[in-house]
Amino acid sequence: MLDLTDPDGYLSASEVKDTAEAVISPLPLPGVEGSPLDPGDIWLVVIFACVNETSIWETCNEHDGTPCDDTVLAWLHTLNRGWLEVVANLQLSRLAMTILDAEQSRIVSIDFIDNPYHGDHYDEEGELCSMAPKDGTTTCHRYCTAYVVSNGKPVTLAMTYVRNDETEADAVERVLARVENYPFEIELLLADSGFFNERVIRRSREIAATVVHVPKKGDRMKEKLDVHKSYMTTYRMYKDSERELRVPLAVSVSYQNGDRNKHGEVVRGYVACGVTDHTAKQVERIYRKRSGIETTYRLIRQARGVTTTRDPVVRFAFMLVAAILENLWLVLRWAVVARPQRGGRDLPEEFTFSVFCDWIRRELEEQLERRWKIKMNGTGIPPSYQAAAG
Repeated sequence: MLDLTDPDGYLSASEVKDTAEAVISPLPLPGVEGSPLDPGDIWLVVIFACVNETSIWETCNEHDGTPCDDTVLAWLHTLNRGWLEVVANLQLSRLAMTILDAEQSRIVSIDFIDNPYHGDHYDEEGELCSMAPKDGTTTCHRYCTAYVVSNGKPVTLAMTYVRNDETEADAVERVLARVENYPFEIELLLADSGFFNERVIRRSREIAATVVHVPKKGDRMKEKLDVHKSYMTTYRMYKDSERELRVPLAVSVSYQNGDRNKHGEVVRGYVACGVTDHTAKQVERIYRKRSGIETTYRLIRQARGVTTTRDPVVRFAFMLVAAILENLWLVLRWAVVARPQRGGRDLPEEFTFSVFCDWIRRELEEQLERRWKIKMNGTGIPPSYQAAAG
């Protein structure tokens, strides 16, 4: 995928753009029959829209070397979600394993990304999921992701689209199946309270030790968390039913000594499968290793195109392109730019994700022929204004 065997000299903006194009262009795009274009023409527009955080319409309207926006969207509407997801995850995997040591065990975190959505469904009601009120809406397109933190930065391992008419455990199963295909050993699986699900926990603990934050819901759980001292115990999910599942529960009590102007006790609970040799406080410290996920989301938002289309597959494609670009930046930053030194590599602060996107934007502005002129009105300043100014 990437020719990085001789990363000496300088990494240029044109090389960054060419590499981004080489990574994104293989995403499957059936296209419009009889069109003189090819998928590469369309993906260049999408890449520019993503790194510029703008829309397909604005990209096409401001550049002479692009198809019209209707043509680009007509092509994008031919995307097949299943096919797109398979190939995109393959690209994420190839990039990830460029910088991840297969011999080293990893802590993997899973989470949901909710992309707020205003409007009706495009084709089927199952496309949209419900969420807590945010940005003036309670509906969203949802994605399930898995990532690891390497060299201080989160690397995306897998991503899948989540429908409202499937159980979230189905989406988690797809992501975990892809994670299992990675050559490294999974040391831990970490997840927030959205994954406090009997089926998810059963599947996760088959793969590795699992820590899941528990929600403060239900009388029995609230009773377990109504304490003033950290302790380890057992919790029975679906108690006295055929689905009953006994899991270790770590209850951690901490104190907010003015942090963010908050005071008093904070009690948190965690499913702690495979880590029962740890104390409750140690389990909480393990769970905090997933905090890097916010960095991932922040970076993905910096490379996610803007769109008003209702088509969930097109919106998913924008999210996948953003995730692939983030992984590519991590690869270039660590494997090509970082300077070897004793004990590891010196990661360059100047080659930020923002700079990476700026370089691609600059090169594409030239390639797509940025429009630097606009038609004048042909009349100029009205004579009455000229006389008044005189």
